[in-house]
Amino acid sequence: MRAFLEEFKKFISRGNALDLAVGVVIGGAFGKIVTSFVADLFTPVLGLMIGGVSFQNLVWKIGGSPEDPVTINYGSFLQAVFDFVIIAFAIFLLVKAINTLQRKEEESPPTLPPLEVVLLTEIRDILNRHSQ
Repeated sequence: MRAFLEEFKKFISRGNALDLAVGVVIGGAFGKIVTSFVADLFTPVLGLMIGGVSFQNLVWKIGGSPEDPVTINYGSFLQAVFDFVIIAFAIFLLVKAINTLQRKEEESPPTLPPLEVVLLTEIRDILNRHSQ
């Protein structure tokens, strides 16, 4: 049991588990932002553009009594599809921006050696020419 706990302690203290935990927390917060964007900003504008239709209220009554109808709530499904597409697009833009920033860092000009190294290299080359 002690060996198991030691192995678990090593696993938890490694960076991978910590990075994963941070990613999950940040992902949850980002999910809330995107959900708010979709529900509070995008969907009302889209509903206004298509004539004030609320997707959540789109239903197809297939039976039941007038007091307790049986419905297919295709509006909720459409809303979920729109949410998915918008969230996927937002994540795509985020990943694209991060990849662009990483490429710019990789393409940055190589750093020049320190001045002392340059001067010592020049002195060495001069001495090699004079000794030949």
